[in-house]
Amino acid sequence: MATVAESPVKKRLSDIVGSQAVSDKPDVLQSYAGGPGSAPRGKPIATVRPRNRNEVQAIVRLANELGINLVPASSGPPRFRGGTVPCEAGVIVDLSAMDRIVRVDRLNMVAIIEPGVTFARFKAEAEKQQLRVFMPLLPRSTKSALASYLDREPITIPKYHWDMSDPMLTAEIVFGEGDLFRTGSAAGPGSLEDQWKMGLAQKNPEGPAQTSFNRVVQGAQGTLGIVTWASVKLGMLPEIKRCYFAQDDSLERLVDFSYRVHRIKLADDFLILDRMALASALAESPDEIRALAEKQAPYTLIYCVCGYWHFPEKRVAYQEKGISGIAQHYGVRLTNEVPGAGSKRMSEIIDNPSSEPYWKLRLKGGVREVFFLTTMDKTPGFIKQMETLAEERGFPVGDIGLYIQPVQQGRNCHMEFQIYYNPDDEPETARANKLFKEASRAMAGSGAFFSRPYGPWADIAYSRCPDTVWMLKEIKEMLDPNRVLNRGKLCFGEEI
Repeated sequence: MATVAESPVKKRLSDIVGSQAVSDKPDVLQSYAGGPGSAPRGKPIATVRPRNRNEVQAIVRLANELGINLVPASSGPPRFRGGTVPCEAGVIVDLSAMDRIVRVDRLNMVAIIEPGVTFARFKAEAEKQQLRVFMPLLPRSTKSALASYLDREPITIPKYHWDMSDPMLTAEIVFGEGDLFRTGSAAGPGSLEDQWKMGLAQKNPEGPAQTSFNRVVQGAQGTLGIVTWASVKLGMLPEIKRCYFAQDDSLERLVDFSYRVHRIKLADDFLILDRMALASALAESPDEIRALAEKQAPYTLIYCVCGYWHFPEKRVAYQEKGISGIAQHYGVRLTNEVPGAGSKRMSEIIDNPSSEPYWKLRLKGGVREVFFLTTMDKTPGFIKQMETLAEERGFPVGDIGLYIQPVQQGRNCHMEFQIYYNPDDEPETARANKLFKEASRAMAGSGAFFSRPYGPWADIAYSRCPDTVWMLKEIKEMLDPNRVLNRGKLCFGEEI
């Protein structure tokens, strides 16, 4: 296989994007290769930064010609899940220069964004038209909004999360041989501009015909196609927003309360943090985080009620009354403040990307995440499992944070353990990595569903689903027959 270290290949890439957009400098490559989620089998050997879809297509066609492995990326550092680390020598296709917000449509509450658009930019642009961007909790400042939606990161408002693909709608994709494809109602007829003239808004993700190609590329870690833009849902920017807290030493009580609130579709933002995760979101220095964590209850449920353009006061009032009645029924005490934060500050935290340093790195500088899908009623069992494993492996339970995010209107939830460690302490790093691996396998055995299988989770997820592996390999053969897109990731490497 040809390598990009050869000058003719570098010249061919430079002919496509210009010499300034191709780099093989060690410090640049290391920014993609670093992090505890890195795979040891490969490393980036060059980066290329296309500026438009034509350049993306040309790069993919060149990869087919020369046998180059392409790894798409669009978010900036820090990176710690290993998603941009090639499984064999490869070229990073950095899409961050494609950073247009193509359109914000207030009437239809939809926007079209390119991969380089960060949440901060997207939020600022949407708010000019009184619209709200659906975000995960405290995304890092360099996080690509489109990458987050492709990865199905959970948003903080379960009431408006109808399907696991939300809020992504349609997309433009470059498949493995350089072919251009548009999904759903964006497929045509005509260009986007032609469709806008006809009053179309690229909102229907299904199609062409009965196929949902969005589901093919979401969660695929760039192994099946490179998305050059996507349309996404937006919400109304609230006129009134109030945050409330419920602190408790019983997670079971908060789970029962959650189920009832979601069943009748009250509240907007809704999530649960343990004391260490909450303190990490509120404070910035390690000493401040530990001191604040000691003041918190073991678990804190946070929810917000919003009033929009029509009768905002009445909307807020009936939700407050309804949730108060549910809390009384389940013995949950509601407050409008907790140590370190009141309603206004919590609202600002939920509504914005993380400040620096990134909230999950504030305590010790490193984090290993164990996250999966489950149902709310099973979360206490997983917590006991993690605590037992940590104690057996000599890892401090107090250095593990918890985040529970209901999704799909509360039908299930994203559960996330944050294993904090000091990356400069080799023994501690080793203990954190060992706990990460053992907890991942143990929880998969207890029913945890790893829907976003990074690194070692691929074996865990796909070894249980041979029929899924067979079908995905058939799809890979159709969409990327020469295997130029992110080789070795997911189930597209060695036989599982």
